Amino acid sequence: MRYEAPESVEGAVALLAGGGPRGRVLAGGTDLLVQLRAGMMAPELVVDIKRIAETRQIREADGMLVIGAAVSGAELGEHAVAKVLWPGVVESAELIGSTQIQGRASLAGNLCNASPAADTVPALVAAAATCKVAGPDGVRRIPVEDVCTGPGQLSLRDGEFVVAFEFPKRSPRSADAYLRFIPRTEMDIAVVGAGVNLAFDDGGRCVAARVALGAVAPTVILVEEAGEALVGTTCDAAALQDMAAAASAACRPIDDKRGTVEYRTKVAGVLATRAAGIAAQRAKGSQ
Repeated sequence: MRYEAPESVEGAVALLAGGGPRGRVLAGGTDLLVQLRAGMMAPELVVDIKRIAETRQIREADGMLVIGAAVSGAELGEHAVAKVLWPGVVESAELIGSTQIQGRASLAGNLCNASPAADTVPALVAAAATCKVAGPDGVRRIPVEDVCTGPGQLSLRDGEFVVAFEFPKRSPRSADAYLRFIPRTEMDIAVVGAGVNLAFDDGGRCVAARVALGAVAPTVILVEEAGEALVGTTCDAAALQDMAAAASAACRPIDDKRGTVEYRTKVAGVLATRAAGIAAQRAKGSQ
């Protein structure tokens, strides 16, 4: 196995494009190193992107928040601006693994591992985050919800990798939240995850809503009908009930040791309702 640690986006692209489909990107390594040791993969090339400055930064640009692909969960959790603008995204990242894992795990690694139960992905989808992707054909931007196409499968082309996540400019009276259900109190895989992002007008009516669910389908899903159920309302009990019904109706889960189809479908509506309540409270309390 060949290990490389380029210091530029262009250098990483050249390595990945030349390494073919067996090349792998190392951001935090909390999934990749486990898979290597377990013999689940044997890449001919591993490209460590942590020496690329852009992948290690959290910055504001034109009112948008930009988070580098290799920023760790611990770093994100300590960033004052990120916690104010996107608390749901930050709390989703802080749920990944143990304290030790927090020091390494990254948003890009959590996304590109392509697990339907990934914690940060529903929060990223609800936030309408976009991936800045670099490859042999240049830079392009992909909505987070379009990156994963199935368990362990990505829409990224050969030689491409995620450089950073770009979040839209925050409007007044808007906020997000993320909740998950797990059998244990920590360090477990989500039975269901729910991310909700809401915006309100001056009168307290919802003008935009995005609801995303994890662990209930082959990929994390954006439930447009659930968001539509909240728009134009004050997110009252009736609206939340309609939203929960839409969330449950969108589920296509499997039975496994962590939960049945029926259980996951029910919990999805419950978690989405609770996350929406938290997001609404945060949004209406913001200036």
